[in-house]
Amino acid sequence: MSTSPRPSPTLSQLVRTKPVEQSIADTHEPEHALRRTLSALDLTVFGVGVIIGTGIFVLTGTAAKNTAGPAVALSFAAAGVVCALAALCYAELASTVPVAGSAYTFAYTTIGELPAWIIGWDLVLELALGAAVVSVGWSGYVQSLLDSAGWALPYAISGADTDGWSFNLPAALLVLLLTAVILLGMHLSAEVTRVIVAIKVTAVLIVIVAGLFYVKADNYTPFIPDAVPVGHESGGKAPLIQVLFGYTPSDFGVMGIFTAAAVVFFAFIGFDIVATTAEETRNPQRDMPRGILGSLFICTVLYMAVSVVVTGMQKYTELSSDAPLSDAFKSVGADVFADIIDVGAVAGLTSVTMIMLMGQSRVFFAMSRDGLLPRVFSTVHPRFKTPYRAVLMLGLVVTVLAGLIPLEELAELVNIGTLFAFVVVSIGVVVLRRTRPDLPRSFRCPWVPVLPVLSVAACLWLMLNLPVQTWWRFGAWLAAGLLVYFLYGRGHSRIGRRGTVAPPPAGTVR
Repeated sequence: MSTSPRPSPTLSQLVRTKPVEQSIADTHEPEHALRRTLSALDLTVFGVGVIIGTGIFVLTGTAAKNTAGPAVALSFAAAGVVCALAALCYAELASTVPVAGSAYTFAYTTIGELPAWIIGWDLVLELALGAAVVSVGWSGYVQSLLDSAGWALPYAISGADTDGWSFNLPAALLVLLLTAVILLGMHLSAEVTRVIVAIKVTAVLIVIVAGLFYVKADNYTPFIPDAVPVGHESGGKAPLIQVLFGYTPSDFGVMGIFTAAAVVFFAFIGFDIVATTAEETRNPQRDMPRGILGSLFICTVLYMAVSVVVTGMQKYTELSSDAPLSDAFKSVGADVFADIIDVGAVAGLTSVTMIMLMGQSRVFFAMSRDGLLPRVFSTVHPRFKTPYRAVLMLGLVVTVLAGLIPLEELAELVNIGTLFAFVVVSIGVVVLRRTRPDLPRSFRCPWVPVLPVLSVAACLWLMLNLPVQTWWRFGAWLAAGLLVYFLYGRGHSRIGRRGTVAPPPAGTVR
């Protein structure tokens, strides 16, 4: 008995899109529907909670010392503008297609199934690695505070990176605890995030206000130091732009401001995760733009304020590379504020880890509901209304990563993955404007297509400044994703099997 070979995919199959109406209709399936509980304030808190992490306590000083000098405040402003370009695109799509999945969902409704799979696969890696890396950083701060109190964890459970095997128990326990919080419902997650964000924003504001009393005007001179040539890297550590075009960025000077912007840009990563909660927002058409843009604005102002303070307290050439902000306070004899910074960092990293875990589970849930991953992971808990199977499975995976694997070198995959998502979303705005001009849009990204094109160009520029080895790893992960798609996702796609669009329930389309 012979069987006919499986037909090869056609281009139309690979770029088939999921209509917006179908995406909205799917959110009302009883076993796969999330509960709408979030307000604009909750979304803003989530945004601030995931953006403000170690970046505000470390990158502000290291970028000033190594790349921009006191002008690092302008670097944060430039990075904020680049993020704002992408944020405006996210705001339009999140309010027009208020469905879980963020960039994955937006790509599915605009560009097609295969691009959507690629970006979804990318986001799963980005958020898993991000949560693991941040939890390891959290463990380091906690152990630092314990050391200050005279307590030290045994080597075997400290996750120390010296010779010998060591399990990072604090990082693993943090991930397990936050997984449980996420599992118990979005309302509890929002309440916990509010408390944590209040603690860390208070710590940041105390640092800013207290630091102003130690600022010396002489430390701002020169505000833009003279440019310094940068030595060429080689092999996989060289930036892609250097390999392709021979261009090497300079430190300090006017161009140093933009070189530093490429560095501090990664302190802003996270606002896009707010879009993954669109399906759990009570009024996404109104509140999504407020949450995304509001959190980005607040964090940009805080970053700029902290950078002005730290470069005014201590000469930029004397700033430390490991803990520049706390060491700046120690240099003026204000050790108590160094402890406040450590507490703020612990709180900051807690919320970052939790929101990354939550965002990852929502992307995985959306892909599962569409059939591109096993549908079992899109079933929501009858009481908590969370995708509990996806949350548990992903939480356990990240727990293992956080406890066992040194991830420092893989952290740059988080950066390239985020920038890739920004590019896809920016393109998606232009495509949806052309293919579905009839859709009601409560928020419209201004100056389309000029602004999205600028967003794509800015993101590609930053991606080109990442090392070649990061591109290799990114390509390997995407190749693995393509294998999974063609072996499983394409054949199980609900859009591919259904071929028709179900009408949305009454009152669900604006």
